[in-house]
Amino acid sequence: MNNKQFLNELSGKCGISADKCAQHVGTLVNVMEKLWQNGDTVSLSGFGVLEVRKRNERVSVNPTTGVRMLVPPKIALTYKPSSILKEKLK
Repeated sequence: MNNKQFLNELSGKCGISADKCAQHVGTLVNVMEKLWQNGDTVSLSGFGVLEVRKRNERVSVNPTTGVRMLVPPKIALTYKPSSILKEKLK
């Protein structure tokens, strides 16, 4: 499902226009981005937890050549689904 299909499905369920729905989803994403930039965690009941984690620097080995490389630290967005969602997907 792409973005347009998602917005059409959501707007149909909410009973609002697709444009208004796109504005609401855009606002939601912008608020979550600002929270993640501040280092906060976003927890959505029944969906899961989205948080920014810092990945440490590590050494990796190329399996074909055997060359060791240093992978720099990075920041990654992680998602942990809620137990309710896990049960629904089983």
